[in-house]
Amino acid sequence: MKLRVYYGGTFDPVHNGHLAIARAAHAALDRTIRLMPAADPPHRPPPGADARQRAAMLDLAVAGEAGLCVDRLELRRAFESGEGRSYSIDTLHALRAEYGPEAPLALLVGADSFLGLPTWKDWRDLFTFAHFVVAERPGNPLDDGLPPELAAIASGRWVSAPSDLETAPAGRIFRLRQPLHDESATEIRDLIASGAPWRDGVPAAVADYIERHHLYGHESRRSSSL
Repeated sequence: MKLRVYYGGTFDPVHNGHLAIARAAHAALDRTIRLMPAADPPHRPPPGADARQRAAMLDLAVAGEAGLCVDRLELRRAFESGEGRSYSIDTLHALRAEYGPEAPLALLVGADSFLGLPTWKDWRDLFTFAHFVVAERPGNPLDDGLPPELAAIASGRWVSAPSDLETAPAGRIFRLRQPLHDESATEIRDLIASGAPWRDGVPAAVADYIERHHLYGHESRRSSSL
């Protein structure tokens, strides 16, 4: 069975750094990367755009991109349950129910997210449901060492070849070694709100959408200048 790779996040908004990670993973793994927007992540403040807007921006960002697509599983699950929260462990339960216990599944995460894994719900159980593909960023925070509890569970799970993720359903960690952009969604939102240049940090179609829908303070700046 072929590996299925899921790249979850708030994508508030999706920016060039997100796309750099997804493209690098697609190039390294030769598998479709499914960008999965979260509904209401419990570990961060409420998003600046609602879930449908963030998913729409993702659609625009990946249009015409070979090997990238948008997966709305978390949004559908949150809306159907009425809970509005997104936990990766619940998403993985849903994926296992759909694809079975033997299908190789992987979560694509940034290095900072991986280092924060011990704060996630039922985080140790994640390794029984999926592999991890950990994308580096400038500064290589993985080289500074893992938190002790994460280091203990990660020991012996690191693999050096993408093909190693195909031969087991879960439990392995692949380090995506490629220089990536250092944009952040927080920085882009702050730039928009302050009126500083920001469009170069996101795909042109996404920038147009943000302006058209007056997201992230764009409307209040415009109104105050009238």
